[in-house]
Amino acid sequence: MIDLRRLRQDPDEVRASLARRADPTLNALVDRVLDLDRDRRALLVEVESLKATRNASSEEVARRKQAGQSADDLLGALRASGERVKELDSSLRVVDEELERVALALPNLPHPETPDGDASANRVVRVWGTAPEFDFTARPHWDLGERLDLLDLPRGAKIAGSGFPLFTGVGARMVRSLAAFMLDLHTKEHGYREISPPYVVNSASMHGTGQLPKFAEEMYQVPADELYLIPTAEVPLTNMHRDEVLESEDLPVSLVAWTPCFRREAGAHGRDTRGLIRVHQFDKVELVRLVKPETSEEELALLTAHAETVLQRLELPYRVLELAAGDTGFASARTFDLEVWAPGVEAWLEVSSASSFTDFQARRSNIPYRPARGEKPQFVHTLNASGVAFARVIAALLETHQSEDGSVRIPAALVPYVGLERLVPAD
Repeated sequence: MIDLRRLRQDPDEVRASLARRADPTLNALVDRVLDLDRDRRALLVEVESLKATRNASSEEVARRKQAGQSADDLLGALRASGERVKELDSSLRVVDEELERVALALPNLPHPETPDGDASANRVVRVWGTAPEFDFTARPHWDLGERLDLLDLPRGAKIAGSGFPLFTGVGARMVRSLAAFMLDLHTKEHGYREISPPYVVNSASMHGTGQLPKFAEEMYQVPADELYLIPTAEVPLTNMHRDEVLESEDLPVSLVAWTPCFRREAGAHGRDTRGLIRVHQFDKVELVRLVKPETSEEELALLTAHAETVLQRLELPYRVLELAAGDTGFASARTFDLEVWAPGVEAWLEVSSASSFTDFQARRSNIPYRPARGEKPQFVHTLNASGVAFARVIAALLETHQSEDGSVRIPAALVPYVGLERLVPAD
């Protein structure tokens, strides 16, 4: 949630910042928030004034009774003002609820360094590695996966529907191996604390990180228990510290988790439906950091580098894109996407987004920290990155390291986990 005090003090600056997202509906939302905020403050002034008057009148009633004087006039006024206070309190609750509802619909303010424009203005920051060139026609990963007996997409669809891949044999072992490799890298070399979180969360958790209310249609729900399947481990990891006051020495908090992720991908039907490019369930290692505001920028660079290390160790050529304001996610202020090159489908595949949410999620989740003993708490900055997502990485691994005979080389960093140097077709 954006800082309402900042909006109140400088609405034009906030409008200009939000205008960079190129969403014509946001200006009306800002107007509505400002109107509701004015209504709320006016109600508070009247309530406090009435309560002060009632306190003074109550003291006068007590004085008159002690003096044996009549206080009927004051008692009548007190009853009337009491009813008015109840009405105002009720109105205030309604305004508070509506203000929160509308304010939660406002996205984060883009970072000043974020480029202007839509997705066409995303800029390539750097490229690592060289895309492989083959003297044969590169096969797509679904062909390779079937020939190597790694994937059984038809049976996955039979069990759960399209978009729920089934990994078999060495394919299942690759999923487990990728998890172990990434967790070892991030815990032993990058200093993250490993967490195994719940795979379902409550609505407060979804609101805290910004998935609700905007992305309700994207979520898999468990209505009977009022729970949601996690779209990413970012949600439970960030909410571990919801409604807690952290101390300065607690920061940065660095957390990593391996979980399945569930996304309905509403509205994405018909796009990239073959293979592993767009699926409803996939495994991912997630990195989350809670940091001091003054270190936020360097922490984002560090987080991005941690995700890049995974791709470098897997010997996957990739590029880093800085997203333009119009393509930056709802809760993010600044995002760098990591895209690997998949030669079989001849496409760049996003496998990680490293994002700074500034204090947006911390306000929604109420995660302050105390800069020093006795000082007023302020909100932390939250950051997260995929470190990284498995499905598309597996697609890129198969397509990048394939040979003409249909075999696939296992990158050296992954060999100790998989136990094989090369995957070879049975035929």
